[in-house]
Order: sequence, then C-alpha cells, then structure tokens
Amino acid sequence: MVGDDPHLVFIHPGVRPRTPGVCEDCVRAGTTWMHLRVCLTCGKVGCCDSSPMRHARAHAHVAGHPIVQSLEPGEWWRWCYIDEDYA
Repeated sequence: MVGDDPHLVFIHPGVRPRTPGVCEDCVRAGTTWMHLRVCLTCGKVGCCDSSPMRHARAHAHVAGHPIVQSLEPGEWWRWCYIDEDYA
C-alpha cells in the first residue's frame, strides 16, 4: 500500500511540527506520552497509540487529517489512520 494511499493528498509539503518534542494535548491535560507523531496536514504533534491518551489518532479522526509521521529519532515512516496502514 505504501505510495498508493489515496489519502496522500492530505499531506502539505513543508509542514513543521507545531510543538517539537511534546504532545500539546498531553501538556494541556497533564498526562504523559510514549512516542510522538506529527500530523502531515497541519503540524499538530500528538502522542502515539501506545500512549494512554492516543492524541494523534484522536486528532486524525476529529480534524480529518489522516496521515502522521513518526517524530522518533531515526524513524521516517508515515501512517494512515483511515487505512490503518503505512502511507
């Protein structure tokens, strides 16, 4: 599926993480996170599905921004929450 995802049109080239290094929703709520993901549509940083609050997934569903990229050092993969597959 990689490269064939029809949701790649949601990616905005040059998007930058709005809050590098922190999940903005976890900071606001006072909760913790495991790993960070950046929305490739708007740059919102959220926590991964292994984190208690799963903010990246919640943002994807509420905002309609389906594709995130890992912000972990050395990781370059993207995930589509609609297809539940790498994008």
